[in-house]
Amino acid sequence: MNPETRLFIDGELVDAASGKTYPNINPATEEMMGEVADAGPEDMEKAIAAARRAFDKTDWSTNHAFRHHCLQQLQEGLLAVQDEFKQQISAETGAPMGICGGSGPQCEVPISFIDFTLENLPKFEWSRDIGIAEPLGQRSRRLVEKEAIGVVAAVTPWNVPLQINLAKCIPALAAGCTLVLKAAPDTPWSATMLGRVIKEHTDIPAGVFNVITASDPAEVGDQLVGDPRVDMVSFTGSTTVGKHIMARASETVKKVFLELGGKSANIMLDDADFSTSLLSCLAVCFHAGQGCAILTRLLVPKARQPEAEELLKTYFGFIQYGDPSAEDQIMGPVVNKRQYERVLAYIEKGKAEGARLLLGGGKPAHLDKGYYIEPTVFVDVSNDMTIAREEIFGPVLCVISFDDDDDAVRIANDSVFGLSGGVYSADEERALAVARRLRTGTLIVNGGNYYSADAPFGGYKQSGIGREMGPEGFEEYLETKTIAIGA
Repeated sequence: MNPETRLFIDGELVDAASGKTYPNINPATEEMMGEVADAGPEDMEKAIAAARRAFDKTDWSTNHAFRHHCLQQLQEGLLAVQDEFKQQISAETGAPMGICGGSGPQCEVPISFIDFTLENLPKFEWSRDIGIAEPLGQRSRRLVEKEAIGVVAAVTPWNVPLQINLAKCIPALAAGCTLVLKAAPDTPWSATMLGRVIKEHTDIPAGVFNVITASDPAEVGDQLVGDPRVDMVSFTGSTTVGKHIMARASETVKKVFLELGGKSANIMLDDADFSTSLLSCLAVCFHAGQGCAILTRLLVPKARQPEAEELLKTYFGFIQYGDPSAEDQIMGPVVNKRQYERVLAYIEKGKAEGARLLLGGGKPAHLDKGYYIEPTVFVDVSNDMTIAREEIFGPVLCVISFDDDDDAVRIANDSVFGLSGGVYSADEERALAVARRLRTGTLIVNGGNYYSADAPFGGYKQSGIGREMGPEGFEEYLETKTIAIGA
């Protein structure tokens, strides 16, 4: 494994101006596996200046064919290092190889999603004629133009870093924007490797794409978000940080895309086949529950809760974990000690507030290292408990009972979040009717999966603003200009 440890600024792989580095810790071993450049304000200033100059002084934003060519090169470059990339991503996220390869979201799939952009970019209508009209008696031919928004600050999290780095950077580059990518401190190599690939495999001009890694997630991030030369901020992370970014960006009235937290409800209607539908609850173990759209509230009919409890005990017993190299495991550790202690504190809070611990709840007895937490299920949870209101971001499921369909919808929507949800029923139309009443951006009905390059992803309420992926994700990075020509 040969990680890239340098920043990428103005077309060059460089050390931090201060010469500082910080350790990259493997959460499965709690050991340092390498270092990475620790950027400061001077580095961020250079990156912003480079991105601004590249947007203003080159034809990157208007040369659509050239951008398509460069994105093809980028995908080819990523494919060339894909196996190495998987190893690095597994090491720094703690995700087992079972979700880093194949159909998992950590590496191969996000690289394949670039196909959607390559296929659709040449077809995009950059200018359209909406015809002649006579507003206020002035005969005019009207054109609607789509243009790149400008310099984009892409601020990304640590849970699925390559997926989210690419979900922001590929459409932004395709739209003609220039970028500064600020990686999460815990997963720096997933970003620095992109800098190396662009440097070695593409014709992307200097300054168009820049990568900053820093041990302090706030100092250079705040500098980036508040800089008036930045036209848009695209952020994925916690709702708390998202609120701060929104406030900071408002000082210069820049566009903000936010994909934030979730506390999504998985509703089992009273006619659902629990023997199959409850298997979906194992998703809280996927990557140790570190996914904003994971369905962490299970809603079951009161009359069927005992049945659900027995099946959950059985199904959660299927989960094996502790071997990062395993191709058949979906669960690893949480990302760092801070997150480990945070999740355990939520578990204690659940006990203190009266929820009944059905299984799990602590450090696994069979593992003596790594930030692992047992798959945990609480039952007899009320929707006003802390564990039902706040995003835990760990392998913790909260089971809440309901009376009827209306009660289930009420409980599901009684949340500040609205990112995802699930509905299971023997009657598809009934399930779909309930799904359409849920105030969330994505829904799973009877085991469907919305995760694909052409499907927009994002949330309602405090789960965010805007959409990522799909046509909507591309248009997030565009401005619209209307031109009227005297006719």
